[in-house]
Amino acid sequence: MIEKIKSNWKSGLTVALIAVPLSISLAVASRISPLQGIITGVWAGLIASLFGGSNFNIVGPTGALSGIIASFVLTQGAESVSTLAIVTGFIILCAYVLHFERYLVFIPSSVIHGFTLGVALIIGLNQLNFAFGLQDLPVHHEFLSNVWESVKHLQKSSLAAFLVFITFLSALFIIKKLFKAVPGVVVLSPLGIVFGYLTTSFLNLETLGSRYGDINVKLFQLPSLTFSSNLFSTAFIVALVAILETMLSAKIADNLTKTKHSDSKELFGLALANLASGCAGGMPATAALARTVVNIKSGANDRASAMLSSILMFFIALLCLVYFKFMPMAVVAAILVSVAINMVETDDLVRLFTHNKFNFAVAIFVAGVTLYRDPMVGILGGAAISLLFFIKDLSQGYHELAVKYRKTVKEPLSFKQLTHIAKDAGVLIYTFKGKLSYMNSQAHVVRFESDLQHYGTIILNLREVYFIDIDGIDALDEIIEVAHKKHKEIYVTGVNPLIESLLKSASKQFQSLESKHMVFETTSQALSHVGIQPE
Repeated sequence: MIEKIKSNWKSGLTVALIAVPLSISLAVASRISPLQGIITGVWAGLIASLFGGSNFNIVGPTGALSGIIASFVLTQGAESVSTLAIVTGFIILCAYVLHFERYLVFIPSSVIHGFTLGVALIIGLNQLNFAFGLQDLPVHHEFLSNVWESVKHLQKSSLAAFLVFITFLSALFIIKKLFKAVPGVVVLSPLGIVFGYLTTSFLNLETLGSRYGDINVKLFQLPSLTFSSNLFSTAFIVALVAILETMLSAKIADNLTKTKHSDSKELFGLALANLASGCAGGMPATAALARTVVNIKSGANDRASAMLSSILMFFIALLCLVYFKFMPMAVVAAILVSVAINMVETDDLVRLFTHNKFNFAVAIFVAGVTLYRDPMVGILGGAAISLLFFIKDLSQGYHELAVKYRKTVKEPLSFKQLTHIAKDAGVLIYTFKGKLSYMNSQAHVVRFESDLQHYGTIILNLREVYFIDIDGIDALDEIIEVAHKKHKEIYVTGVNPLIESLLKSASKQFQSLESKHMVFETTSQALSHVGIQPE
């Protein structure tokens, strides 16, 4: 263990130096006290590093959760946040028991991109008052009502606060552009504190101290267990986002380090991290991708780095947190706006717009609903729309058509083209693709009910059907019955071994064809049987 500490203390210290100002800023973005951000970073990070399944994930307050928490605080109050973290921990624990990570594939990337964009907008727009120096404005329960309140009072803006905001925001992006290895927040946080100490008295800038009072470092503050109307629905969406963010961060960490994490253990660690954070008086937590990447690039090679970062974070806060009260809120706003801008996945959104307009529209829908109504409605609504369109696409019944002419010519055709084929065209080969189930079986039946008049012989190729249910068997029987009623000769070929036993036991029409020797192993054999030599 000593060797692991020796080889990971530098990366742990680097992450801790970044985590302290970010945890304070993200707590402010969540509309709770800065101390709760520190408590979360220490406890959630420490417990996740001890019990999680990734050697590199850094768990703590994140931008992805702060937008949801801020909306929750507007209606339920800041005293409910610790309870939210505890309930979130229990939900994640249930997800661990139920192996929920298996079902994350049902939430498409377009929904995640849209949600991230919506949360980034919430974080950014939440900083209007701090960026423009607006104070003592009426507070509404609806997020957009508060934004509109800020816009209505822009004429009361403080030029000094706005200039400080723009200067520090520009400096953050300049440092990122010119000195990629240097975290801008580590450089500018001390400068912000010194600037606030020297100028607040005559510039009349709002600071962390004037807004929250003296910030005394504690490792624990008694949580207020308050249960409210939408606590569980918010906890559910916080848990969902936390799981997604954590799994994504762990996967990216694996790619960077050529290692492999354990999904189930990481889920268990995340559950305990949220329970610990809530019981200590903190806020919900998840893996922070940016801090995880910094951890790796700073030389981390073991979970000891994440453990050290949480411990060192406490001692840094113990020594320095008292000075953070001098930091102007305009500087905090600059840090949070830079976080929001960096959250927006511009390349992914451009790729969606370029290659898949529907998924881009889903992303924008999710972002809009997240901003206007609720993140949970946005994610669930976007996932539902995507799933419905996927089912609609799936229900079309994937297939391939070919016509075998008497002169042994093969040509792939659509059903619209089939109406132009002469009546003596010969043999229609219909190849089913993928599953034949309740979702798509009727689409196949409809085709055969309306488009068989040009063919005397039909071959049903089942080679590529790897799954069939009772509805699919009924549809196959119905297709064969329709063909017989129209006096067509019909054959079945290429029965996949995966479905053969089920067809033999449950399909009467298949049994009938098999008894008449009209079931062949290959399509070529069936073609030879009807007098057409395959190519």
